[in-house]
Amino acid sequence: MIKSLQKKFIFTAMIAVSVLLLFLLGAINIANILLVSGDVQRNLSMIADREFGIYNIPVEPKQEPIFFQRPKEDAFMSANFFIVTYDKNNKIINIDVSRIPSVDENEAQKFAQNIDDINGRVSKFRYEVRQNDYKKIIVFLDTSAEIISYLRVLLLSGALGLICWLLMLTLVIILSKKAICPIAESVVCQKFSLSDMALEVSDSFLESMALKNIAFETKIESDIILNANSENIRQLFSILLDNAVKYTDENGLISLSLTKSDKNIIIDLQNTCETLPYINPEKLFDRFYRADKARTQKTGGYGIGLSVAKAIVNAQNGKITVNYINNNKICFKIIF
Repeated sequence: MIKSLQKKFIFTAMIAVSVLLLFLLGAINIANILLVSGDVQRNLSMIADREFGIYNIPVEPKQEPIFFQRPKEDAFMSANFFIVTYDKNNKIINIDVSRIPSVDENEAQKFAQNIDDINGRVSKFRYEVRQNDYKKIIVFLDTSAEIISYLRVLLLSGALGLICWLLMLTLVIILSKKAICPIAESVVCQKFSLSDMALEVSDSFLESMALKNIAFETKIESDIILNANSENIRQLFSILLDNAVKYTDENGLISLSLTKSDKNIIIDLQNTCETLPYINPEKLFDRFYRADKARTQKTGGYGIGLSVAKAIVNAQNGKITVNYINNNKICFKIIF
């Protein structure tokens, strides 16, 4: 459930990040298109005015916004364009392709014949028309550099956007566990009767105890409430009782007590054992540790039960200990 919640958190967060990145990248590319298109259009208008014989009267230079500066003479010198000139009868009288090596006169004439507006785009060229009562010129400006600029910014912004997206994904994954921790705790933990659960789980082992003629004593106070993951606590009782049944000899004794003292809840489980392990009892919590290998082969199990029990107790901020009593008993004590 926690994994599912974490995945949903990551998915939702990355959807938001993706939308934001797409908006920013879109804004950057649209701004670039507008700026470059504006520069190209101003260059085209300047060239058309020069070729048509329109010259602006020089004025006192002034500082203009950086994004809207007028085209300079360098733009004219570096531009690739061709011009088709018509007389007043709309007949072609001149085709100038000297400023563009990629177009010949026949191609220029074909482009001019397809023009039906005063400005626009045809193929990779932008065009603009100037005319009076005596002549008309059509200036075609090559916009290959404009297209390359669009693509360059698009690819660069896309690459940066992808890098940012991956970095954000990594950051979201790292922080997701902490982000959902309060929600996870409220979803997983709930108040339940620990007394009822202890009795219920104990009853499920009565048959196994009877097969070995094991006596079972209980001292369970009523109405003890615990706020925890109920399924984990149920598993805890099952592990401890299963372990007790397996390692208690025939005609032995298992005793379970559940009490409440001040703010603490105490679970005490004891079982008799003819031969106690000659090791520190805390070793029993080590994963895969077997106190008696010969006996383990008869009783079965995977050797991880008690380590799981300890993990469950630790997850609930509790404490579990194990001790030997009178050389014939093992006592597990849990405090919540």
